[in-house]
Amino acid sequence: METRTNEYSRKGAMWELERNLDQPMDAEAGRLRNMYREKTYPTILLLRLAFQSLGVVFGDLGTSPLYVFYNIFPHGIEDTEQVIGALSLIIYSLTLIPLVKYVFIVLRANDNGQGGTFALYSLLCRHAKINIIPNQHRTDQDLTTYSRRTYEEKSLAAKIQRWLEGHQFRKNLILILVLFGTCMAVGDGILTPAISVLSATGGIQVEEDRMRNDVVVIISVLILIGLFSMQHYGTDKVSWLFAPIVFVWFILIGILGAVNICKYDHSVLKAFNPVYVYRYFKRGKTSWTSLGGIMLSITGTEALFADLSYFPVQAIQIAFTVVVFPCLLLQYTGQAAFIAANTNKVSHAFYISLPAPILWPAFAVATAAAIVASQATISATYSIIKQALALGCFPRVKIIHTSKKYLGQIYSPDINWILMVFCIAVTAGFKNQSQIANAYGTAVIMVMLVTTFLMIPIMLLVWRSHWTLVVAFTVLSLLVEIPYFSAVVRKIDQGGWVPLVFAAGFMIIMYVWHYGTLKRYEFEMHSKVSMAWILGLGPSLGLVRVPGIGLVYTELASGVPHIFSHFITNLPAIHSTLVFVCVKYLPVYTVPPDERFLVKRIGPKNFHMFRCVARYGYKDIHKKDDDFEKMLFDSLLLFVRLESMMEEYSDSDEYSTLMMTLPNNPGISNGGVTATGTSNVMEVMSCTSSHDSIVPVNSKSNDTGSSQVMPASGQMAFQIVGDEIAFLNACRDAGVVHILGNTVIRARRDSGFVKKIAINYLYAFLRKICRENSAIFNVPHESLLNVGQVFYV
Repeated sequence: METRTNEYSRKGAMWELERNLDQPMDAEAGRLRNMYREKTYPTILLLRLAFQSLGVVFGDLGTSPLYVFYNIFPHGIEDTEQVIGALSLIIYSLTLIPLVKYVFIVLRANDNGQGGTFALYSLLCRHAKINIIPNQHRTDQDLTTYSRRTYEEKSLAAKIQRWLEGHQFRKNLILILVLFGTCMAVGDGILTPAISVLSATGGIQVEEDRMRNDVVVIISVLILIGLFSMQHYGTDKVSWLFAPIVFVWFILIGILGAVNICKYDHSVLKAFNPVYVYRYFKRGKTSWTSLGGIMLSITGTEALFADLSYFPVQAIQIAFTVVVFPCLLLQYTGQAAFIAANTNKVSHAFYISLPAPILWPAFAVATAAAIVASQATISATYSIIKQALALGCFPRVKIIHTSKKYLGQIYSPDINWILMVFCIAVTAGFKNQSQIANAYGTAVIMVMLVTTFLMIPIMLLVWRSHWTLVVAFTVLSLLVEIPYFSAVVRKIDQGGWVPLVFAAGFMIIMYVWHYGTLKRYEFEMHSKVSMAWILGLGPSLGLVRVPGIGLVYTELASGVPHIFSHFITNLPAIHSTLVFVCVKYLPVYTVPPDERFLVKRIGPKNFHMFRCVARYGYKDIHKKDDDFEKMLFDSLLLFVRLESMMEEYSDSDEYSTLMMTLPNNPGISNGGVTATGTSNVMEVMSCTSSHDSIVPVNSKSNDTGSSQVMPASGQMAFQIVGDEIAFLNACRDAGVVHILGNTVIRARRDSGFVKKIAINYLYAFLRKICRENSAIFNVPHESLLNVGQVFYV
């Protein structure tokens, strides 16, 4: 009777454990999926966040008055009505693009609080199967952060979804569009510091009119060198200064604008009448070409969306409508009043209109605001590169956290020095604002157009908006952006080619890297080892099983990778416990830590083989350290406990197809084992061929001694969960070895010239200079085992 009571008690405890671990529940998942939409902030906190957003989000937009009117009228002004017409265009551009399009519409298209081009792409990938690398599975949709909608079969959204998924060309087209927008945003990160700092330091020439432009360029270059050299310290220690500096700047330009309106010419207030826009275009070709300068008044608008992750939408909306928008309107109107009364003082009009006593204080605030604007753009570039890296679209570069408090504050030394070199080259090469402004305008309008085109499927699939609203949004956006685009195209030969060259270079790098990554994944998928072959080897896998845990890293989320067959064919022993670890990134901004790991068993229990999929979002940072290893092992033990609760056990994997046997099992040719430094680090290389086949290998003896060997005949088939847990703990105590696959791809001899250049030279060069997997995972050198192979595409 006591035994039966204990049994019931044990079953009750297991049921209670299973009930507690059955997370996430539907209610909790729904709450987490909508936490950004439902989360409310106290009024005081919201105002404080709105104040802080000034320093991070609006620095670039706020420094535009330093150079807008000079670039509109580089050759002088004909009459006052020309100034009023340009001011009218500035007013309605600020109203339609930053205020209406971004603040009240685009900001709503956030991915659980994350903004930017990749956030839009991740939303689309969740609502339509357009992800190029097919490493996702239905279990990924159970994540609390994986929100998506379902559609009725005959609805417009369902038709759009099927149309996007229907052809590979459309998926590639969306990817290219996203990569192009990303590359232009990186170009923005190069040009913003150049034009902001150069325009701010140009105020020196107002007081010292005999100072040559070369001196201003040298001062700007020195400031830029100091700015990029300080990046490794991070912004956490000085970010508390950003908001006060930018707030003082906005108040300064707002008050100065109001004073100039009253002091010089209040008739410029007629510019609020849109009829002056029509009159401005009637003036002829000159007015049309000046649109490139007018468009500079809305540069920095894309930062409203890109930097959304730092602040809630309401905070940015309050800051823009209460502080930024009114102060910018006052400054542009006041500056237009000054220029209308002083038509020969367009150059450095902002500084010339200042009262003499506040010239130098204003110069100091302007320079500080320009540095803050540059810092925000540089930080956004790091985040963009991190997101591209997570989605397999950029080579592996070093990412460093500069703040223990805010994980979003990162620094990439490789990207930092590249940005610095290009930024200094632009500043010193052009030496004047006009050509840099033309380049800057080209980059900005391209990003805006990409956002407009990506918003169309977002509104149809994610928001399920009526098609008339989608058409209205698209028409109004393009009505403003297309004229600006046509104006900057005319100035490609006057500096507008710079962002195109930058974008083309980054585009080639990103697409070639993504193409190579995709081909490597396709090879792994098509050459998976069949489960029948593994079962035929028996529990010993045809080798001697030695104590310890082998973590085999693979890109496959299902199946046994081909590299494993290469490994056991060339080595005499294998660890008593094997865990195939797949680290993959999903189109979500983050994966909660308690949902990060998926663990499944491969084969019968006495094989002691598992698969662990570690899932990350594009904002997460994978830290392969003791915590990661501990979390992985804890998840493995938890899986063993939960598995024991099941009444029946199946060898099939719920989230992967392991029992599929390929018609021709790809194999490997015999390769040698070569030591590359220490006895514990080896590299096995061979060429693969689709005509080879894997054949069972005989057990090999381990010549290192019998004290550490546990042959297959001596292994116990653990039936009790406690025994298996004890076995796993003993294996962990014996040591953990990290086995990394190193697959090298080469173009076939019959491949085209472009493909050979892209794969054999460019992709190979990128893999050579990028970080190794062992460095990314922080694997100790003495615990590392590299297994390599070459295949042809």
